[in-house]
Amino acid sequence: MAVTGFGEVTESLRRSTVVVRAGKRGGGSGVIWTSDGSIITNAHVARGGKVSLRLWDGREFDAALASRDPRRDLAALRIQATNLPSVSVADSSQVRPGELAIAIGNPLGFVGALTTGVIHAVGAIPELGPRSWVQADVRLAPGNSGGPLADARGRLIGINTMVAGRLALAIPSNTVRDFLAGVPSDGWLGVTVRPVRIPRTAAPGGFGLVILEVEPHSAASYASLLTGDILLGTEERAFASLGDLSNALEGSGRRQLRLQFLRGDYSRLRRVTVQLGERRAAAA
Repeated sequence: MAVTGFGEVTESLRRSTVVVRAGKRGGGSGVIWTSDGSIITNAHVARGGKVSLRLWDGREFDAALASRDPRRDLAALRIQATNLPSVSVADSSQVRPGELAIAIGNPLGFVGALTTGVIHAVGAIPELGPRSWVQADVRLAPGNSGGPLADARGRLIGINTMVAGRLALAIPSNTVRDFLAGVPSDGWLGVTVRPVRIPRTAAPGGFGLVILEVEPHSAASYASLLTGDILLGTEERAFASLGDLSNALEGSGRRQLRLQFLRGDYSRLRRVTVQLGERRAAAA
């Protein structure tokens, strides 16, 4: 069944999508949020050194990092430009399963690639903790991260972030609004982690989360956690999935979390107290 005006919708969405490059890393995608140069992408895309953008019309810009939230996996960039084709944003709380979904991005070097599918669900995925995702059966590949997931009218309903099983996961547009409005992400540890298997002699469950990156001035950095440390769990419960860490971080207000971890060899179990629920100003 043809969708009236579908070509115009996708063309407009392409013009609101940009190529994002950070340092020597591979390219990702971003969305023009406002016509005066505000761009939204994933925090894991805008990571590292110099960030540059290429617009649909071929113009290239150096971008300034305005804000970044690794917990939400969102980053806001600024470029010196006006009259940009900004995206129209929908209320993600109104998205329903079965609706048409459109994803635009730059996967594997193909600029402005289009894929379509339908919304599968909006909500949490047990293995990934309590946070909400817009879940769609659109096909994503490396380079789609940070690009738009839109409805049949071309309105943004999410920022494409990852693939879980056969579903694409996008950060809901309402979460992006909260991020830009400065609504705090309270349980921010400030680490990028990856699941790993470890000897059961070191941890009964044989599962851990190795720290790949520690954000400066984060709860993890102030607790002296380091890249390469392996998080095993809290004092009450061992981690068995990435979602267990997200669950442990949930809460509100100033609070402490006791974590168990390994550093170096597997001979010594270490413990650390992490202070959550507060943001400290970066050093000048």
